[in-house]
Amino acid sequence: MGLLNNHQTGGISGLVEKLSEKGLGDIANSWVGTGQNLPITPQQIQNTLGPDTINQFASKPGVNTDHASRQISNLLPKVVDKLTPGGQIPQGGLTSKGMDILKDLMK
Repeated sequence: MGLLNNHQTGGISGLVEKLSEKGLGDIANSWVGTGQNLPITPQQIQNTLGPDTINQFASKPGVNTDHASRQISNLLPKVVDKLTPGGQIPQGGLTSKGMDILKDLMK
C-alpha cells in the first residue's frame, strides 16, 4: 500500500506513469480498466521500481528481494484493479480501503 499511497511517487497514477515509461503501459492500463488484468513478471517489477524500492519492501517482512518481487507482481494487478472501480483512478487517500483489499486477497 505504501507504493500506491505514496504522494512523492504519485500514487496509482504515478505508478501507471512509471510503468508506461518502461514500456508497460498496456499492462498498467489493463489493471485500471474494466477488462481483464494483464500479468506482470517479477523481473518487470524489479526493472520498473528499482532495487532500492524492492529492498525497502523486502526488508519490512524480512524476505529476500526475489520473494518480494514475486509477491508484488502477484498482488499489484489485483489491488490496482480493486482500487480503480469503473476504470477511474480515485483521488485522495487509499490506505484504509487498500488495506482491506489486501487483507481479502491474502486470505
